[in-house]
Amino acid sequence: MNQAEICARIPHSGSMCLLAGVEGWDDTQIHCIAVSHRDAHNPLRSRDQLHAVCGVEYAAQAMALHGALLAGDDAAPSMGFLASVRDLRLTTARLDTVADDLRIHATRLDGGADGFIYEFTVKAREQLL
Repeated sequence: MNQAEICARIPHSGSMCLLAGVEGWDDTQIHCIAVSHRDAHNPLRSRDQLHAVCGVEYAAQAMALHGALLAGDDAAPSMGFLASVRDLRLTTARLDTVADDLRIHATRLDGGADGFIYEFTVKAREQLL
């Protein structure tokens, strides 16, 4: 799945659609790739840098995409909200200095009509978040 196909399934468009592709997914997990962290025009940049905490948005988009894929091809993109982040560990200060592509892995742990619970990692050569 390429970026255009991803943007058609989540409520993010243009440069705010941060994911470049999907490496694989199933009923419980999704594996995405991103390259936009190296883009000097990344909309999440502040003070000419991309702080590592912005990796949470990459993970949130992977989770949203997973939900959209589970909903099927006929489902329209819908807005969702990230209600909480717990036990977040950053092993780097910035993402824009990471030369390798980002690999975002999200696993759905639980969920229902009220929402979903995921765990995620953002990696390059090593785990970043």
